[in-house]
Amino acid sequence: MAEYNKYLEGIWQRQWLTNNGPLVNDLELRLKEYLQVNHLLFVTNGTIALQMAIKALDLKGEIITTPFSFVATTSSIVWEGAFPKFVDIDPNSLNIDPAKIEAAITNKTSAILATHVYGNPCDVEAIEKVAKKYGLKVIYDAAHAFGVQLNGKSIFEYGDIVTCSLHATKLYHSIEGGLIITKDTNLLKKLAYIRNFGFNGPEAFAELGINGKNSEFHAAMGLVNLNYISYVTEKRKIVTERYNEKLSTLKARRPVWHSQSANNYAYYPVIFEDEALMLKCMEHLSMHEIFTRRYFYPSLATVLPYTAHQDLEGTDDISRRVLCLPLYPDLTVEEVDLVCRLILSVQNNS
Repeated sequence: MAEYNKYLEGIWQRQWLTNNGPLVNDLELRLKEYLQVNHLLFVTNGTIALQMAIKALDLKGEIITTPFSFVATTSSIVWEGAFPKFVDIDPNSLNIDPAKIEAAITNKTSAILATHVYGNPCDVEAIEKVAKKYGLKVIYDAAHAFGVQLNGKSIFEYGDIVTCSLHATKLYHSIEGGLIITKDTNLLKKLAYIRNFGFNGPEAFAELGINGKNSEFHAAMGLVNLNYISYVTEKRKIVTERYNEKLSTLKARRPVWHSQSANNYAYYPVIFEDEALMLKCMEHLSMHEIFTRRYFYPSLATVLPYTAHQDLEGTDDISRRVLCLPLYPDLTVEEVDLVCRLILSVQNNS
């Protein structure tokens, strides 16, 4: 609190509250250094980042995407006037299955928008191979993947544009906020214009823009939280490892993490043997005021009123059986043990 209040004092003294202020610039510089990326923009939220990415790449027609993600991944496509084409997921990684992408490509396809689900990296090499073959752009929704590295470099280095959410529910946050990252300096310049209404000077415009800026207050929270990211990650790791130990006999499995990447411990998803057991555990935990989340359920391909409904066997199956357990830095080992005992008691009595 004291650290944040100190930033607030500076904001009020300067009376520079928003519009690319000094704290926004400082946060961008520090994040680039921490994440080891060359270009990065701090924006309003992860959804605006996705919309800006689609607009900057001038995408039309069909965009291949995953139905196993937060709704913003799909709604951003529709909002920008394109059409989402769903491809089923790999049942192990829970990411879009690259082997099924090619069959979904038509002469209307312009891009692939894939999510690094729970922070677990997609098979970026396979996706890039397909994209190059057909001349498609690639956007990665890395809302969950802050700090994740793949093959020794940031996961944000893959694809034409990568977006990240800094919402308060995320591993690292600025209360509300998002990031947009690209290696292409021309794209970066275009995105910078788009973020600020398209302005290119006080009386000139370079692009069709939007208000994608973020405030000094959000940047201040981002700067404070960046000081604690190592602590937060380590505490989450301890909780995760305790869950792994105590739930070793549970009739369930965890997603298979990419072999060339380390877990950032953003979530603790459990894929139960069947939906009935999952629902019983969820209800039993809720009775003890322990709240879980069916993340992601249902499949976006079956529920949205603005897209054609599509049955995808892998996604439909996983979405019915997956449950995210409580995971946050202040969660104690004793509390984790209680959660695990309650879950196993349901299994043992079923």
